[in-house]
Amino acid sequence: MSDNREKILEQIKVQGDLVRKLKAAKEPKEKIDVEVAKLLALKAKVTEEDGEASGGQKFMLKTPKGTRDYNPQQMALRQGVLDKIVTVFKKHGAESIDTPVFERKEVLTGKYGEDSKLIYDLKDQGGEILSLRYDLTVPLARYLAMSKIASIKRYHIAKVYRRDNPAMTRGRYREFYQCDFDIAGTYDCMIPDAECVKVVSEILSGLDIGDYVIKLNHRMLLDGMFEACGVPTDKFRSICSAVDKLDKSPWEEVKREMMEEKGLDEQTADQIGEYVQLSGGLDLVEKLQKDAKLMATKSAVTGLEQMKKLLKYCEVLGLCNEIRFDLSLARGLDYYTGVIYEAVLTAMPEVTNGGDVEPVTLGSVAGGGRYDNLVGMFDPKGKQVPCVGVSIGVERIFSLLEAKQAAEGIKMRTTDVEVYVASAHKGLHEQRLKVITELWDGGIKAEHSYKENPKLLGQLQHCEEHGIPFALILGSSELEKGVVKLREVSSRKEVEISRVNIAEELSLRLSQLRNGDF
Repeated sequence: MSDNREKILEQIKVQGDLVRKLKAAKEPKEKIDVEVAKLLALKAKVTEEDGEASGGQKFMLKTPKGTRDYNPQQMALRQGVLDKIVTVFKKHGAESIDTPVFERKEVLTGKYGEDSKLIYDLKDQGGEILSLRYDLTVPLARYLAMSKIASIKRYHIAKVYRRDNPAMTRGRYREFYQCDFDIAGTYDCMIPDAECVKVVSEILSGLDIGDYVIKLNHRMLLDGMFEACGVPTDKFRSICSAVDKLDKSPWEEVKREMMEEKGLDEQTADQIGEYVQLSGGLDLVEKLQKDAKLMATKSAVTGLEQMKKLLKYCEVLGLCNEIRFDLSLARGLDYYTGVIYEAVLTAMPEVTNGGDVEPVTLGSVAGGGRYDNLVGMFDPKGKQVPCVGVSIGVERIFSLLEAKQAAEGIKMRTTDVEVYVASAHKGLHEQRLKVITELWDGGIKAEHSYKENPKLLGQLQHCEEHGIPFALILGSSELEKGVVKLREVSSRKEVEISRVNIAEELSLRLSQLRNGDF
């Protein structure tokens, strides 16, 4: 080891100790970031030293923090989930759009409240200050304003990025997919909002991930509640962010944050606590409408009237057992203006692993709300386009389903191949190419060996291992008679079929197999 490398390693140790002390003392983030940057620079020097010593660059083979690779099994599962979600979106008349993975930083700034610190900023690339998109909602609003679109029902499935502390086992990443469904346009109160709740219900029921509840609340009701409790107007959003943590933290911790970090007095915090621990249905709306303190605030009156209408519409849509009016639901994003909702599993699912039952911990699996003022922030004339939407937490759903599959030893097919074209002996590779070309041209999903003279047993084992339902076996004597053997892999039954119009014949046989009549 070179003297210089030893010196740098000692500096890294000292710098690392300093960073840990600053974090333990809860020093300002800006001060910690400066020292962390110095630590990273020292580590980079070690990498350079190692690269020079080995005669070339040395790579650390790992994915960036908060990201992961997906193998074919995982991708098959993910695609199956996404297909089901898209089916529901399309059933409700949604059309798809796409937007850039990065936006001008000014587009994203000031839209996410305290979470704005999680935005990934990029270096200046030719005069534009850019950031990776934090969600799909703000880009939609920018798109609507820029394109002068007054109404659309759209879905968007794409990756978003957050500089968050990842929790990989709970489906919390720095790069992850969002699946959004939004209705933009001026419509009668709560009708599109109720449909968004219905969309969430259909998706979660279709994915069969267990019992769930969709919590409902209203941002105007929250503001009215804060006003009635004596919260200063300029603290509404920060107090809302604190209340939003009630799904993960007990009331006493949230109360402590309100008092010590947000500056509320104890009496005000206690009044908020009396409200945010309430939940129910139409009965709770009626109870709150008799609360004189709440009814003295205009926003609470409006919020409760709209909640009453939403709950009635949800009842008509057959959602009584899936919804709950919950005053603890806050959702900390700044752009929400009306109804907000969040879906959570009512019991943490469990998976069996080697005889042991293990709980799977998840946060919310869907969330959203109404944001009527966001588009107007981008329109030069401030023209508003009312919007309401929902985002499905697919990464958390993926994590749950992956854990269940792994524990139960379930193996998914990773391809859609229907037919494997095999040869019984040597010298038939050109015949295989002719047959498989006819199958491909006929729209049949097929593959074959890339060896000229593969062993038949190996080809059939490949079919069994990959779940390919049919093997088409070519033999010289059969080809001379104008036939080939069609083998059902699972049962090992074989029949002879005509070599002429083989794609049409095979399509018929595949249809029979799907119907259980081979």
